[in-house]
Order: sequence, then C-alpha cells, then structure tokens
Amino acid sequence: MGKESCTKVLLAIRDTMDVLSGKWKIAIIGSLTFGDKRFKELQRDVDGITAKMLSKELKDLEVNKLVKRTVFDTKPVTVEYHLTEHGRSLEKLIEEMVKWGTLHRDEIFGRRRSDG
Repeated sequence: MGKESCTKVLLAIRDTMDVLSGKWKIAIIGSLTFGDKRFKELQRDVDGITAKMLSKELKDLEVNKLVKRTVFDTKPVTVEYHLTEHGRSLEKLIEEMVKWGTLHRDEIFGRRRSDG
C-alpha cells in the first residue's frame, strides 16, 4: 500500500505542476486573487511578462478552468479576467507559497548578511 500511496501522491504533484508550470501562471493567479482584472492591469501586476506571453498563459489557465474571460458589450469592448471557483481553490496554496517564500527570502538574505 505504501508504494501505491506514493505513486498517487507523485501523480497528483505532477498534475499540479503541469497545470501551474512556468514562470507566470502562479503570479497571474495571485494577482487575480485580489479581484477581476483587465489585460493591461494584469500585465502591470505581473512584472516582466510580455503581452504575448500573458495572452498565452491566460488561454492555458482558461483551458484548465482556472480563469474565466468575460467580454462586456461596451465601446470600446471591455474584457476582464477572474478566477473561477476551481481557480479559487488554489488560494490556500498561493497563501502557503507566500508564507514559504517570505520565510525563504528571510532565510537566504538573512544568512548572506550574517555570513558576509
């Protein structure tokens, strides 16, 4: 049973990593946890991402039912992105990543200062 449990755990981790892989997806999701955003707002939030890459990543997130794109019938047309309920299920994971990332940054930069 132990080997089977390990296999299931590793499969679930691989599935998660496949959906969230790359430099940008988690940052996009993190931005959207603060509310609906237009394309340019997301591009400003996610420092360094190009418009082409943001478009690609948003499409991938839509395919995986994490993000929904809503087009409003305004002049000019307004497009907003928001997390789906499935996407919101990642909020605890994002919160834990923020906590860990903060501790890790403190550990690394704190150690460098004290070792140097």
